[in-house]
Amino acid sequence: MAYALVLLLIAYLLGSLSGSLLLGRLRGIDIRTLGSGNAGGTNALRTQGLRFALGTVLVDVGKGALAAWLAWRFLPPGLHPAWLYACVLAAAAGHVWPVFHSFRGGKGAATLVGGLAVVWPQALLPALAIWLLSMLWGGYVGLSTVLAGVSLVLLAVVTDADGVRLGFAAVAALFLCFTHRSNLARLRAGTEPRSERLRVLGRLFSRKPT
Repeated sequence: MAYALVLLLIAYLLGSLSGSLLLGRLRGIDIRTLGSGNAGGTNALRTQGLRFALGTVLVDVGKGALAAWLAWRFLPPGLHPAWLYACVLAAAAGHVWPVFHSFRGGKGAATLVGGLAVVWPQALLPALAIWLLSMLWGGYVGLSTVLAGVSLVLLAVVTDADGVRLGFAAVAALFLCFTHRSNLARLRAGTEPRSERLRVLGRLFSRKPT
């Protein structure tokens, strides 16, 4: 149990290494003072450009994958598998509330993706497909991320996943709903910004016939 708790702490500390904030220090900026104030890939793209955003996403996905791999590799045999998924969630929590950055981070989606690639790789492609389709239809990054999280629950039910995996999917979905609560509130108010460039399917099907 003590060994598992150490791995859980390591996962949280890895999650606390925020890609945008670490790269921002090299540029002499704090991305939390720019744009939406969020230390995630979307705000990085909007305020610093594609290269910076890609670097941010690589760090954030990578730390989630590393936290999950360390748990998979070093958790003692016979320990309940819930600890493996708990380490993924701990890394995502570290990204949202990073101890190294005054507990003000991003929203945890990229870190969850990295962990998912290790602990449940079969779910990665369907979740990303839902995210992409939603983005191409509506152009809302936050909503697309929430829908991708909810799709994990549906996938767990459809594939008759065990209780641990279903529980992880439910917690991950609720976690993303919580971290994107401001996006959902703006959607209800009709003030959520969206990317018209990415809303390819939405624009295509909304065209009036000539």
